[in-house]
Amino acid sequence: QVQLVESGGGLVQPGESLRLSCAPSGSIFRIFAMGWYRQAPGKEREFVASIYWSGGNTYYADSVKGRFTISRDNANDTAYLQMNSLKPDDTAIYYCYYQRTVSAGRDWGKGTLVTVSS
Repeated sequence: QVQLVESGGGLVQPGESLRLSCAPSGSIFRIFAMGWYRQAPGKEREFVASIYWSGGNTYYADSVKGRFTISRDNANDTAYLQMNSLKPDDTAIYYCYYQRTVSAGRDWGKGTLVTVSS
């Protein structure tokens, strides 16, 4: 199982921005896709964004389209989630995932807390 190193969470006010990062630790040979899900208190875990490493295709939940941008750094095998115009509804634990191949399962990070509050 691949360990994921996550960073970038914190407390911000509505309208502010944060950037999350996620990288597999150690040597990996391939990345098929990476992305984030989030879980707010009392709610189910939900998809946020994903990026497919080969072509760079990106996908977003409707709730974050136009505000969040997922990107990748091929040289450092790192995924980023730029979150702008944050809202209180974005408050959640954000979980990064890594998928090595199309048929492989996902490895998950431990999560990073994002709190949006005035």
